[in-house]
Amino acid sequence: MKKETRILHAGRHPEQFHGAVNPPVYHASTILHPSVAAMEKSGKTPFVGVRYGRYGTPTTFALEEAVAELEGGARAVATSSGLAAITGALMAFLKAGDHVLMTDGAYFPTRKFCDSVLAGLGIETTYYDPLIGAGIAALMRPNTRVVFTESPGSLTFEIQDIPAIAAAAHAGGAVVMIDNTWGVLNFQPFTKGVDVSIQAATKYIVGHADAMLGTITVADPDLWLRIKTSVAAFGHSPGSEEMYLGLRGLRTLPVRLKRHAATALALAKWLEARPEVDRVLYPPLPSDPGHALWQRDFDGACGLFGVILKPVAKNALDAMLDGYDHFKLGFSWGGFESLVIPTTGHAVVRTATDWSPAGPSLRFHAGLEDVDDLLADLEKGFERLACAG
Repeated sequence: MKKETRILHAGRHPEQFHGAVNPPVYHASTILHPSVAAMEKSGKTPFVGVRYGRYGTPTTFALEEAVAELEGGARAVATSSGLAAITGALMAFLKAGDHVLMTDGAYFPTRKFCDSVLAGLGIETTYYDPLIGAGIAALMRPNTRVVFTESPGSLTFEIQDIPAIAAAAHAGGAVVMIDNTWGVLNFQPFTKGVDVSIQAATKYIVGHADAMLGTITVADPDLWLRIKTSVAAFGHSPGSEEMYLGLRGLRTLPVRLKRHAATALALAKWLEARPEVDRVLYPPLPSDPGHALWQRDFDGACGLFGVILKPVAKNALDAMLDGYDHFKLGFSWGGFESLVIPTTGHAVVRTATDWSPAGPSLRFHAGLEDVDDLLADLEKGFERLACAG
């Protein structure tokens, strides 16, 4: 079956729920055992079946099954947020004295976790150029346990050569992780050498800007227990309603994603031709440096892209951003709504590579509004920019 068809049916077992099309929401903490012997037996395999609400319910298992199908993995673990998925996965493989290689284009909270929590635990992080490819072999150490990737980076949009990085990492005995939130269903990580795929399901999987959720999917079933144990130890338990909202969003993901991507490409092409714009950061554009790798490794795109403007006064930039009707100022992305944030300075932090464009940088998310309305909104924004400047 095509992936669009698989996603509609993955994790659904109507025969288990009196024929209900959607898995019901289980609100559960305490799970009763019929006897001491049964309780003792379940304690030996705490993650098998329903034993305690924090470890999962049938609603949880339905989403995990569906996400594993989405990414082509063996099993998945649901968490309470995308950051919980990142931290839970990292902590499953790292201990004091270990070393992790982290892409310099990583999601900012990932970097903060490395520089604060991991550093405090005696785990060293080395940031590397996202475009390093097979050259990452030179950075591997005997104690390198994890190579973490994010392709494209969610602020600067570099496409990484994941197969080349994975080959070098595996040769050095490291596990390869990816933040696959941008790729969502258009990048199949386990066919490219990835071991652990992480998503902020808050974004495209939920799709409606109303729930926090994360997922971790593994290629090898043996890795699942290791990650599940780590996630459980840190108490990363998603709520019942959030699980249901993730399942709801998942069913319409393919059709939504196509619309997001088509709108983003139209906006990106229009912006690329504007005199106020220095560069558009969107791998589907033929002008993007990562376009060839994107064509090779991805089946499609999403609605998130970046823009670097030519130098402009801050008051003029603020006037442009503050007056949008549709591109509202807000963090996150992947919902039905269009968003924009300035990313210069506070959001983009680099230590291994240079990121110093002459003008301000912005990140746009193309929502599900009519593309002509969004173009008109951008046009009026540039008018405000000119007037204020």
